[in-house]
Amino acid sequence: PNIKRWKSSSMWYIWKMGEYKIMIKVLYEDNHLLVVEKPVNILSQGDNTSDDDMVNLLKKYLKEKYNKPGNVFVGLVHRLDRPVGGCMVFAKTSKAASRLSEQVRNKSFKKTYRAVIHGKMNKQEDNLMDYLYKNKKTNMVSVVSKNTKDAKDARLSYETLDFKKNFSLVQIDLQTGRPHQIRVQFASRKHP
Repeated sequence: PNIKRWKSSSMWYIWKMGEYKIMIKVLYEDNHLLVVEKPVNILSQGDNTSDDDMVNLLKKYLKEKYNKPGNVFVGLVHRLDRPVGGCMVFAKTSKAASRLSEQVRNKSFKKTYRAVIHGKMNKQEDNLMDYLYKNKKTNMVSVVSKNTKDAKDARLSYETLDFKKNFSLVQIDLQTGRPHQIRVQFASRKHP
């Protein structure tokens, strides 16, 4: 009852009275796919916090836009960590979800990341290899030694695209997809 929604070109807004406004930019939509820009600090998928998440926000969007009764299908194909904003692909049908999930599994679904980091890396481009451990109680991830119990290998390559005022823009290709991997690997090298 206290939620307002309105549309403006390719943006969809949700505003909870007196709280905050969420703007979701729709980048592409057809009968099978929905490509949107995930705002920073929004969950990709619901968790036990009951905070807003992309899957449920997009269900509301589709329900309203197409006047759909009952449940609306939105298939999560991949995730971005809560503190990260960026482009995400969602499926509007179970068939599209299955096909996209298969593309993610066989690595024909290509994801490229760009990040702004503090400082300048020693090399213009390089490969980073570490072992990461996720503390499930605190949800914190850290770089650890190879022999640490439950540590998982984390690999990525990066290329520096630009450097200005002590910040670098890097393009990243993940070879593994560990939680918080990009932030943890760069922060461990004093480049958060």
